[in-house]
Amino acid sequence: MKQSCYNTAMQKISKTSVPPLIDPFERAITYLRVSVTDRCDFRCVYCMSEDMSFLPKAEVLTLEELDQACSTFVRLGVRKLRLTGGEPLVRRNIMWLVHRLGRHLDSGALDELTVTTNGSQLEKHAAGLAEAGVKRINVSLDTLQKDKFSHITRWGNFDKVMRGIDAAVSAGLSIKINCVALKDFNDDEIHDMVTWCGERGFDLTFIEVMPMGDIGNETRLDQYWPLSMLRADLRRRWTLTETDFRTGGPARYWRIEETGGRIGFITPLTHNFCESCNRVRLTCTGTLYMCLGQHDRAELRNALRDKTFPCTLEAAIREAISRKPEGHDFSVDRRREVIPIDRHMSVTGG
Repeated sequence: MKQSCYNTAMQKISKTSVPPLIDPFERAITYLRVSVTDRCDFRCVYCMSEDMSFLPKAEVLTLEELDQACSTFVRLGVRKLRLTGGEPLVRRNIMWLVHRLGRHLDSGALDELTVTTNGSQLEKHAAGLAEAGVKRINVSLDTLQKDKFSHITRWGNFDKVMRGIDAAVSAGLSIKINCVALKDFNDDEIHDMVTWCGERGFDLTFIEVMPMGDIGNETRLDQYWPLSMLRADLRRRWTLTETDFRTGGPARYWRIEETGGRIGFITPLTHNFCESCNRVRLTCTGTLYMCLGQHDRAELRNALRDKTFPCTLEAAIREAISRKPEGHDFSVDRRREVIPIDRHMSVTGG
């Protein structure tokens, strides 16, 4: 009986070794971030404009297609999957996909399945995430002040997010708080954030704002706060000891001696992390971005839907990885106009 090369490859995976995904700069691609939807129930001011136009549902990959794409990447050597959005937990029936991908944890083919969320749906889904094999999550939270939270998210409900975080703790999920550093917005509460995370046992990562997409009346220079300045401010109060701890992503971590907690810094502008980049990003439409800060992309949707020759998908992935650039072109420069990447963060999921 004739059998597709995709199914044949899946049958032989236990008997033969599949060549890994290696980019032109000898970096192994072991981390896939998957934006399962461009939709979100927040409108964070650094991420998207308030009046957003989202993709027609017909253009979005089905959950089954997302499963196939992720599973192919896992077969090719990806060891870590992160589901992002938009807000991934607003995608209808998203827990079906989470549980499906969890089978790769059970088989040992995948080391980690994680989620980045704004926390709005955690009260509903935290227990299910844990049951599917998710061990830790990232929660995006830029302020601990309710009025500021309403301003930065435009549509967010602070109390609902706090209940969601509590639900995640109760479900046994480890939590890392992602905080975007925004000048003249949350620069006066970084010490409060360190204290709160320390008391709750959460890791904390500060992220520099990235020049991506039209955000309305504000500019990136209005928002940009270099993490070198933030770290100097932290050192005035806290003892920071550099560590070799890594989670597979770009953050560099320090230990806060006074709390025993970890604090990370993601610095795409002041000190990029491109030399060790092991990541690619798949959008909910099947577009693969080899670099967050470049325009080059590969369209995988047609390959995903090619039922006559499924090996087309693997070939398309390998061709895309062969074009992964050495680094990004992010810049925030007061001497010239800043031209951001023309897609919003919600498209590629950060």
